Amino acid sequence: MELNPTQLQHLLAACIPARLPVLVTGAPGIGKSDIVAKAAADAGHELLISHPVVEDPTDSKGLPFPSADGGHARFLPFGDLEKAVNARNPMVWFIDDLGQAAPAVQAAKMQLLLARRIGEHALPPHVTFVAATNRRVDNAGVSNILDPLKSRFATIVELKTSVEDWTRWAVATSQPPELIAFIRFRPDLLHSSAKTREIENVESPRTWGNVGKLSGVVPPNLQHIAFAGAVGEAAATEFVSFKRLFSQMPSPDAVLAAPATAPIPTEVAVQYGIVTAVARLANANNFDRVMVYANRLYEAGLGEFAVLLVRDAVERDSSIASTPAFIVAQGGPIGAHIRGE
Repeated sequence: MELNPTQLQHLLAACIPARLPVLVTGAPGIGKSDIVAKAAADAGHELLISHPVVEDPTDSKGLPFPSADGGHARFLPFGDLEKAVNARNPMVWFIDDLGQAAPAVQAAKMQLLLARRIGEHALPPHVTFVAATNRRVDNAGVSNILDPLKSRFATIVELKTSVEDWTRWAVATSQPPELIAFIRFRPDLLHSSAKTREIENVESPRTWGNVGKLSGVVPPNLQHIAFAGAVGEAAATEFVSFKRLFSQMPSPDAVLAAPATAPIPTEVAVQYGIVTAVARLANANNFDRVMVYANRLYEAGLGEFAVLLVRDAVERDSSIASTPAFIVAQGGPIGAHIRGE
């Protein structure tokens, strides 16, 4: 069954405290690992990450160690197994890239997932399993997951990309406003279904995140090359062109200084840019001026941009939701749009 990032967060929030193991599938670079890490943190659990693709079956079983008298041997846990067996606090044991692991390594995980023990070593009741894997169609070296292992999971779900969830993450993590505006303007470029056997990247939520990191450190004369290496030449060319247009839009500081008279762009790309940039500067002290501009956008027939402006501002700074300007807005048309009415 398919779900979006928000739905996966809610599913993990329910399953982790109930100790129900979940297997998440999906294309590379769409945020599976980040969502699991956030779910563990939100649940107040420690996070243990294993990569079975580089493991041997003994990693899940332990190494044989002879007794003092030499009459018998026992398997002693080490590495991640030792950490899980001796966990004192609630823990999410995240098994990443499970589908890339050798069949023998997958088989070694079965007893851990179902019986919650391996040999004489039992897992504490406060350890919960979550696993992730790419799909066989993703050109990621996945052959299959053994049927008995799959049945050990309470549910198997497939994560799908979502522009809304990606931009929510981008706003919360202070990604460059021009990047957020570009993905909203060209949502079809968030994730590419193309496969390549060459040593090159294609568009994905992860690689666009890398573009955001590169934007702050790469000089302008190298940005097109660096961005092309992150998301491919075609997408990088579009983004660089958008950045030039973005640089010509009205100053967001000028909009906040004179929201009643600041120009409202006529080009859609620039409209995305200005509301993203203004929202980045919004706070509890200036949100009354932000709302002046938002109301002008709504009156100009740009209601969706007014809603984006308000949503982004609150997503970035939750204290805005307590301001008189925001409370008043909830009783008007913008508030109705935000509530989906």
